[in-house]
Amino acid sequence: MKFALPSIVPGLTLLLASGPGQVYAWGMKGHEAVGFIAMKFLAPEASKFVQTSLRGSQYHSSLGLAAPWADEVRRQKGYAWTAPLHFVDAEDDPPTSCSVNPTRDCTGHGCILTAIANYTSRVVDTSLDDSERQEALKFIDHFIGDIGQPLHVEGIDRGGNGIHVTCAGRKSNLHSVYDGIIDKLLDDQYDSSVIQWVDSLVNRIKVHWITCQPGSGFIQRSVNAQTMLTLDSNSFGDDDTLNCPLVWAKESNAYDCSFVWTYDSYDDLCSDENEYYSGAVPIIESQIAKQGYRLAAWLNVLFDGETSLP
Repeated sequence: MKFALPSIVPGLTLLLASGPGQVYAWGMKGHEAVGFIAMKFLAPEASKFVQTSLRGSQYHSSLGLAAPWADEVRRQKGYAWTAPLHFVDAEDDPPTSCSVNPTRDCTGHGCILTAIANYTSRVVDTSLDDSERQEALKFIDHFIGDIGQPLHVEGIDRGGNGIHVTCAGRKSNLHSVYDGIIDKLLDDQYDSSVIQWVDSLVNRIKVHWITCQPGSGFIQRSVNAQTMLTLDSNSFGDDDTLNCPLVWAKESNAYDCSFVWTYDSYDDLCSDENEYYSGAVPIIESQIAKQGYRLAAWLNVLFDGETSLP
């Protein structure tokens, strides 16, 4: 299956996860794919930092293996406070209208927009110890994946967690369907292998994708940034650590109106015969590929001074 690669890739998207019993974004396999794709496009200094930071038997110097970490630890008492950072609760009305307004949707303890900005500042902060910078890297790795999932940028029914549907003959919810579709896609087309899927996606990244590119002051602002877990009306200006995630979130949120809410509640959404499944696959593949590409660009600018992408 092919996906259309746009000549301009303005941003990422996210999938919501809030409250007990929720599922997480792309699931482990989707997050691993984002990280593995990014590894293919890292510039020398970014690659060096990743390999040094993630060395050891747990991650084998790979963003792919480290990508699910943030979902794993949020179940732990010491990291429960990070749960709101995985999403932004867009208070819109899909499929009639979709929008992301940070001053409306990102309040209280912060959201994924401010989390990306915060951990971007921390990953390049040399006053922090190695473990703190590694933690920041793992959060960036994960959150740039999350923001590519449309339901992580949606507040209706807890990002689809409260919408009951059927997937592969089983009762499910709209949020978890996207994890189920990835599992089915891997089983049907890639011998259940995330690596085969990643290789296919990387081979299809042939067009020169233009990301939301950080400006010349990006690195210095990232170094100087204070911890940003809440927003005020002046937070969004010329700071690309906030502006790029917002662009990405709006792109992702748009799918909630154009596709995500177009299902028939009586259909099996993961069936080969269902148009929902066939329509979801190219969106998922495109979003996963973009997230990995953008993750590489983000780290390359931080550590090499430019995106360094083909």
